[in-house]
Amino acid sequence: MRTLIFTGKGGVGKTSVAAATAVRAADLGLRTLVMSTDPAHSLADSLDMEGPLGPEPVKITPTLHALEVSIYHDIESNWGIVRQHFAQLMEAQGIDGVLAGEMSILPGMEEAFPLIRIKHHKDKGDYDLLIIDCAPTGETLRLLSSPETFKWAVGMLRGAERFVVKPILRPMAKVNPTLGKMVAPTEVYDAIDDLFAQMAGITQILNDPLETSVRLVMNPEKMVIKESQRALTYLSMYGMTVDSVIVNKILPLDQDSGYLNHWKDVQQRYLQEVGHSFNPLPIRRVPYYPEEVVGLEKLRQMGEDVYDGTNPAEVLYNKSPMEIDKHDDGAYSIRLKLPFADVERLDLFQNGDELVIQIGDFRRIMTMPTSLAGMEAGQAEMEEDWLIIPFVAAEE
Repeated sequence: MRTLIFTGKGGVGKTSVAAATAVRAADLGLRTLVMSTDPAHSLADSLDMEGPLGPEPVKITPTLHALEVSIYHDIESNWGIVRQHFAQLMEAQGIDGVLAGEMSILPGMEEAFPLIRIKHHKDKGDYDLLIIDCAPTGETLRLLSSPETFKWAVGMLRGAERFVVKPILRPMAKVNPTLGKMVAPTEVYDAIDDLFAQMAGITQILNDPLETSVRLVMNPEKMVIKESQRALTYLSMYGMTVDSVIVNKILPLDQDSGYLNHWKDVQQRYLQEVGHSFNPLPIRRVPYYPEEVVGLEKLRQMGEDVYDGTNPAEVLYNKSPMEIDKHDDGAYSIRLKLPFADVERLDLFQNGDELVIQIGDFRRIMTMPTSLAGMEAGQAEMEEDWLIIPFVAAEE
């Protein structure tokens, strides 16, 4: 199953482009699911549906389905019994019921559940193409970093069960009624194990450029371009491959655009900047339409304009932003492509088998491959757009 993730600054037409891509793919016979993870859903409006979309797939055409993620539905379906137990513990300590319920949600959980759907549909094999219409850029980055964050939190709970609850607290709870009320029943930890199993492999799916691609949607405007450049840096840091840039709402040069005529020259200058900045990524141009792109027919026209007769599921660029090199002397190095990275805001440190990379407010925790086990990170340096991190044996 191929997965396409669409993101960009709010208001650039990201949902329209994602929906148009879905319609185009479905018309080509691909079993397609388009999914909105934006809390301010507009996918149903883009498809011009009479009623709202729900958290389960709704049939739009014979080969196209759509849904809008409901975090409350996902939490209750996957975490209900665990949340209930922790909420009861907190209420017993005098914490307000509503607040106790909110505190029982682990870090990264809200963002992780939509990604679990990717694994679910891949394992099920019910679609050829999954299209994710993400929230604006900042939310997207939190979404894509959530597997590592949430997996760490769930792993901590599993460790507590294995080393503390099962061998010590559970036997004591049999003779101590008060303690018995506090110790979680086995089905709680069964639910945690099940969720941990569902999380396994998601990062690998997201980081495989042949399976998953991100497509940046932007307008030819200064602030939008700058945010897209930062997004490309952070996406690369998380190991995501951006396979194209889609520039939306370009005014036609051969038509009178009224009071917007003066913007044409401005847009052309910014289009040149986009070409230079995002090279070698393929850049698709989408015209400014005189009417709202709403409904299947208008989305179909946009899909034709974006992909120009090609299959939108094709991999347009597949060079991974992360490489591991082995040198003749037995040392290794990790190469991370971080275009537009502000080196002065970049911080890197090693914690056991984890490598922590932080740029500004965004942090990635990488579990290093087994080939680097027992090795220590050396002094990192930037080489053009690449961050080079050398690794040598610990005793050296």
